[in-house]
Amino acid sequence: MDHSLTALSSRWRWSTFLVSAMILAEFFPLSQQLSYDYYDNVCPQAERTVRASISSNLAGDPTAAAALLRLAFHDCQVGGCDASIMLNSQGGITSEMVASKNFGIRRLNLIDNAKAAVDSQCGPGRVSCADIIAMAGRDAVVFAGGPDFRIPMGRLDSTFASNAAADSSLPPTTISVDNFLNLFGSMGMSTEESVAIMGGGHTLGVGHCVNIVNRLYPNTESTLSFVYATRLRVSCPSSDPRFIINATTVQNDFSSLQFDNQYFREATMGLGLFTIDAALASDARTSPIVARFSQNQISFFNAFASAYAKLTSFNVLTGNRGEVRNNCRFVN
Repeated sequence: MDHSLTALSSRWRWSTFLVSAMILAEFFPLSQQLSYDYYDNVCPQAERTVRASISSNLAGDPTAAAALLRLAFHDCQVGGCDASIMLNSQGGITSEMVASKNFGIRRLNLIDNAKAAVDSQCGPGRVSCADIIAMAGRDAVVFAGGPDFRIPMGRLDSTFASNAAADSSLPPTTISVDNFLNLFGSMGMSTEESVAIMGGGHTLGVGHCVNIVNRLYPNTESTLSFVYATRLRVSCPSSDPRFIINATTVQNDFSSLQFDNQYFREATMGLGLFTIDAALASDARTSPIVARFSQNQISFFNAFASAYAKLTSFNVLTGNRGEVRNNCRFVN
């Protein structure tokens, strides 16, 4: 689906749906070491500077919004939001980017650009790469037409990364509803928030055939309609690894450049792309939420904002556990 830059910019201005810190705090008691005013004294323009850098880059590549949101998700689900995903292999560090579950992760350079911009304004050693990733994921949502909301700051950067940790921590698209709810429940999310964070992660961008062929071959998954399965086979014509490359993709939903509730609408029609998408639409615990979100976008936006704050604040490094990197790709 084509979207003009004018339309995308308009959605950026249109997205004035603000979730206040007071409302978020009602659902999510913050760590004593994360706060909404963390940068007020050391770099008061930090969030504005990061957003300006991110938005200028997204204007030239609207598909990067999905990439930045996925980057935040993949960083935060491996040991917490600590920018470990940015570290290059060096010494005892093996980059998380070589993990099989991180294929397709891209546009890390946009984090580097935002880091350079904020360091130029406030000086090095003040704004962490981890906070920039969390901001960038939120700002990507706003740019794509989603809600604008505040998240607490004060995450520190890790001094270690492991590709093995990434592969063991990142959930597969075939995760069961039980394991899905347990995973996000461990981060303090309600069932509603868990469904919202999944929908938010899948409403932007594309899915890779390698994560879809299990539904098509050797036999078609029973939850797939004949028409939808046929459509997917056109994009993913084989399960043979020799013919599946990471560049082979399918849109997550019809409006894959826009952050909206289209994912839920399609899920209720049996058009969920991944196994977990179909499962959430049919499981008795989650299907009423999927149905509600398909009809009420503001309800989805509210739940996603709360869920994203929890995701990006879970198990973070603070105090003397971590550092503020001078270069996001290397420890100091």
